[in-house]
Amino acid sequence: MVSGKEVRVLVADDHTMFREGIRLLLETRGEFEVVGEAATGDEAVELTRSLRPDVVIMDIGMPGMNGLELQRKLVDEKIDLPIVFITGHGNVQMAVGAMQAGAVNFLEKPFHEQELWDSIRKALELDEQYRRRRKRRQRVEERFIRLTRGERQVLDLILDGKYNKEMAVELELSVRTIEDRRSRLMQKMEAGSVAELVQLAMTR
Repeated sequence: MVSGKEVRVLVADDHTMFREGIRLLLETRGEFEVVGEAATGDEAVELTRSLRPDVVIMDIGMPGMNGLELQRKLVDEKIDLPIVFITGHGNVQMAVGAMQAGAVNFLEKPFHEQELWDSIRKALELDEQYRRRRKRRQRVEERFIRLTRGERQVLDLILDGKYNKEMAVELELSVRTIEDRRSRLMQKMEAGSVAELVQLAMTR
């Protein structure tokens, strides 16, 4: 959840009255600010580029560029933010597909105002969790690329459950060499234990 400020929302729907209704529901709450409205997918892309909202609320079945196409467009442009799709009964399957492709949540019409608020909060929470996981993966990857080929071999064998003596036989090296590589591996990966090393490797 965005803390200490109103959540900036972009509303995209081809029906003016629906957009106005969403704006009213959100702004009467006090913690949301509708920073823009879009009537088409193209407008939604342009406004997302320029306004950089915290979250987009969008009708998945808009004419022209629909929700899935807009989602792909934003991903292609490296615009990373949560989307809550509004869907009619017939578009639920499309919304599920959008969630699998990265959208955070969807609401099926008709919905209550509490469902709208909760959906936005949930979208922001999930987005924050996703960003934390991604940063963690990036940190692990930065450590991993510092490993030598030999250290990566030792890591693979550790993940296979091999002991130092078994690694030495398989790699045709001395146990001392394996121990040295293992020590450097632990240091470079900043792992305090084998269990932590395995967890880091599984993060990649």
